[in-house]
Amino acid sequence: MTVTTTSPGSKTAARPFRLAFPPVSGTLRPRQLAVCAGLVVAVFVALCWNVSIGEYGIPLADVARALTGSGDPGTLLVVQELRLPRAMTGLLAGIAFGMSGALFQTMTRNPLASPDMIGLTQGAGTAVVAGIVLGWDFGLGTQALGLFGALASALLVYGLAWRRGTTGYRIILVGIGVSWVCLSVTDFLLARGGRFQAQAALGWLVGNLNGRDWQQAAPLAYALVVLVPAALLIGRLMRTLQLGDDVAKGLGTRVQAVRLTVLLTGVGLVAFATAAAGPVAFVALAAPQIAQRLCRTAWPPPLAGGLTGAAIVLASDVLARELIPGTELPVGIVTGVLGAPVLLWLLIRVNRAGSGG
Repeated sequence: MTVTTTSPGSKTAARPFRLAFPPVSGTLRPRQLAVCAGLVVAVFVALCWNVSIGEYGIPLADVARALTGSGDPGTLLVVQELRLPRAMTGLLAGIAFGMSGALFQTMTRNPLASPDMIGLTQGAGTAVVAGIVLGWDFGLGTQALGLFGALASALLVYGLAWRRGTTGYRIILVGIGVSWVCLSVTDFLLARGGRFQAQAALGWLVGNLNGRDWQQAAPLAYALVVLVPAALLIGRLMRTLQLGDDVAKGLGTRVQAVRLTVLLTGVGLVAFATAAAGPVAFVALAAPQIAQRLCRTAWPPPLAGGLTGAAIVLASDVLARELIPGTELPVGIVTGVLGAPVLLWLLIRVNRAGSGG
């Protein structure tokens, strides 16, 4: 391993430095490291807070001890078996949504590009609703159906946007059209399905962590073990795309190959997250933008975006459970209410900047 600074001189307060683990290397910036460290602390606090609330309240200190395996048996049972699976599902889904949003926004060079804006979340939702309402799950389960739906939607968007290559602008426009088609199909399925099937599907469609256990959290965790490192490595390749396709090609970047790799990685992230927690609204849109402003970078950093997404989902789940005493709202309702102003702000900002992607 080698460590080198990236600029000479005596002003070293915020100077980035380079880590090299051949064949992989990267530049670490002090501000990004500090922001990510702060976000890790925020996520841990939100996780403990999430686990502590309920009919049987548990002090935060006891929750922290129970997470390490110490404490009385009753507390360990409540924390590790009853509440932690729900919180971990929210944490992992938030990471996946945040990282996928960062990838798509960087790839398209547009802050409005996110899985729930370009049809991927809706595609996963349509497939899962078809499985619930029509019984077309073929024994695969919601994870596999969500992955299939998101992948099919992504391939449709990519194919329709292809014209001697793809551009971020075309992907967004085609994605909006595909999302409306998926929403219409979903509405048709809900109208056709029985009362109880439609109720179950609607409860899932708004984004919900109620009743989640390790069966939902485990597949998502296994997927993130593969997809998170892939997203971080792809993040380096996408830096040249920020300069424009022509410049990136001149620098030797295989633009379409990178774009397709980003698309597949982002699809995997959003598909597994949607299958586990439902299509939690606006997290993939808002988290990368918040992370970008915290890190003061040109485009959303994937790691900080994922951590921000985890903090948003966990905190929103706490609000969903505590906002109305005696009632647990779906977490997607809270994120939707909080995310709508962010979307309006981004629309105003993009309109003023004249950004087209």
